[in-house]
Amino acid sequence: MILRRTLLIALAVLSISSRAEVVEQTVSLPDALGSGVMYTNSQTTQPGVGVIVVHEWWGLNDYARSRAKQLAELGYSSIAVDMYGNGKVAEHPEDAKAFMQAAFAESDKMNARFNAAKAILADLKSVDTQKIYAIGYCFGGAVVLGQARSGNDLAGVASFHGMLGTETPAQKGQVKARILVATGAADPYVPAEQVVGFVQEMTNAEAEFELMSFPGVVHSFTNPGATEIGRKFGMPTAYDQNADEQSWAALLQMLAD
Repeated sequence: MILRRTLLIALAVLSISSRAEVVEQTVSLPDALGSGVMYTNSQTTQPGVGVIVVHEWWGLNDYARSRAKQLAELGYSSIAVDMYGNGKVAEHPEDAKAFMQAAFAESDKMNARFNAAKAILADLKSVDTQKIYAIGYCFGGAVVLGQARSGNDLAGVASFHGMLGTETPAQKGQVKARILVATGAADPYVPAEQVVGFVQEMTNAEAEFELMSFPGVVHSFTNPGATEIGRKFGMPTAYDQNADEQSWAALLQMLAD
């Protein structure tokens, strides 16, 4: 606990000193796969951590970009990648659902977009190719877990309020990445049986994983706009500051390790 507290204080100081040094750049993925937004910190001079950020089912919106920017403020290089490949951003859940289903129906393209973003990060002088991570929210959480399950060579992945079920469970010895999962215990989109199944799957696969389950917390708990969205559309979504801060601290601990 003392180590984690000291780390967070140090990171907060770094964030304050480096915030003005963040550079934002729109990047094109090869083969007309789409685009992403890359964030780098000019104060980072040695190869270090790079992070791929995958958005919620709404698309690559301000929230996903803000998370990528936060990482750059801490000295990490990051890229928020558009998994829909065409700049689509939904404002209604029915559109978001349609976008997400279309993306999952073209899993080859999603994999290509993910690996293209990974290659862009790997080419940066500020990134150590052995320290590339991926994080995702909601839809994005399922995407990054899928990459871990398939054996993508990543240092780690983190899923925040992402779906945990799969039709292609990880096989023994297949998972190379460390896995962090943060979920709300009251999230109807990720019921208890899905959580239990995920734990069993990762145990059978002999994967290194950490599961954080927050009592009474519902879906999309890291997004400050989730409460308003939930009220507007009658959805079980709400921001939870405690769950957000604890899960983010766990991510930073994983990146620091």
